[in-house]
Amino acid sequence: MSNLGLEAGRKSRLLVARRWLPDSIASRLVLTVVLALLLTQAVSALVYLTDRPPGPPAHSMRVLVQRVTAIVQLVESTPPPERRRLVKAIDDPVLRVDWNPETPRFANQREGFPFDRLRRAIRGELDDPDRAVVVEVRRERPMPGPFPVEEHRWGTDVRLSVGLRDGSWLTFVGGDPLEGPFRLLRFALWMAGIVGAVALVSVWTARRMTAPIARFADAAERLGVDGEASPLPEAGPQELRAATRAFNRMQARLARFVADRTQMLAAMSHDLRTPLTRLRLRAELVEDPEMQRKMLADLDEMAAMINATLAFARDDANHEPRGPLDLADLLQSLCDDRVDAGHEAAYEGPAHATVDGRPVALRRAFANLMDNAIAYGGGFTVRLRPADGELRVEIEDGGPGIPEAEFEKVFAPFYRLERSRSRDTGGVGLGLATARTVVRGHGGDIALSNRPEGGLRVTVTLPR
Repeated sequence: MSNLGLEAGRKSRLLVARRWLPDSIASRLVLTVVLALLLTQAVSALVYLTDRPPGPPAHSMRVLVQRVTAIVQLVESTPPPERRRLVKAIDDPVLRVDWNPETPRFANQREGFPFDRLRRAIRGELDDPDRAVVVEVRRERPMPGPFPVEEHRWGTDVRLSVGLRDGSWLTFVGGDPLEGPFRLLRFALWMAGIVGAVALVSVWTARRMTAPIARFADAAERLGVDGEASPLPEAGPQELRAATRAFNRMQARLARFVADRTQMLAAMSHDLRTPLTRLRLRAELVEDPEMQRKMLADLDEMAAMINATLAFARDDANHEPRGPLDLADLLQSLCDDRVDAGHEAAYEGPAHATVDGRPVALRRAFANLMDNAIAYGGGFTVRLRPADGELRVEIEDGGPGIPEAEFEKVFAPFYRLERSRSRDTGGVGLGLATARTVVRGHGGDIALSNRPEGGLRVTVTLPR
């Protein structure tokens, strides 16, 4: 059979099984509890059946009569001087036996049913209808039957006395078997087995139920990093399948929204180039040199803004495949390029540090941050510090810094500080916005802080 046939057969079996299984989290929890209880009862029943001794119970009426008559016959056939030693050897915790050469004092004798039945059974086994048999109940306790023997139990409150031919008496008192350490250990092992079985079933069911939830959480975390991630498979209980279906629809809507926004910005920026070119041609016809210079400067600034907007809107790096890259080598390469261009740049940190990401996008983000530090601080020092589960990059410059109230505003597109960072020396206001977009797309973040000795510190964190 082909692989397609096997896969189709497996899916059909899964559909049949799902049809008969509960389809909600609540019903599956109820089913788990019921199965655990049934398993506990089954194990208890198995323990009860395997722990019962073979044959009738030790305290049943028939076994009691047989043991009493056998002991009576054995003691009667033994000479009186040896009887006490014989009785001591016969005595055990289940049936206490005592021999008295004289007639004991009887108290609280019981007649009628079922005591007469016991007496007749003993006389029948001894083949002596006139044998003296006395049954005493030494202490009354509430019980379902009129006499413990009727319930096939032989307790310590019942005493049976049988007369011998020579006038002496044998007295029998019931007892319970001693609970030895082996029996207690076996009971503890049985209980441990029951608890272990229930725990295994519970853990297996819980993992089966929580695995789709874990996948759902991972997908939600991945949505902020990779907007083009594949949709989640709709599996698990009914509630989780509904949540997964809604999540997949939300992810598709977000992807369409981002694509429409990008396409709109790119189209607007592209269409602005045509009137901008016409304005440049008309500016060349202006006879006033000073006016012509100002107009051309404004047109150049507009062209720079349009080009930056196109690069920001296209966001080509989002389509770049992710993979392992050496972040330390990338930072050193960027520093070397700035040093070759005559700027002050220094790198401090390990020689190698691997991170999963998009090389072109990260290069663009760190290049923007470094160029920003050169433009406003004259130079920079970049430090790479491995931390718990992440890599931390600090870029420090010696510029005037930024007011704390402006820390979040400077990341807005086209936002530029007027006093602390001049419009003439800066770009169009997309450098920090692009850097934050790239870093957050890798699951990290950017934070700003002013250095106590002066200057700005940009801290970039990236997950390893």
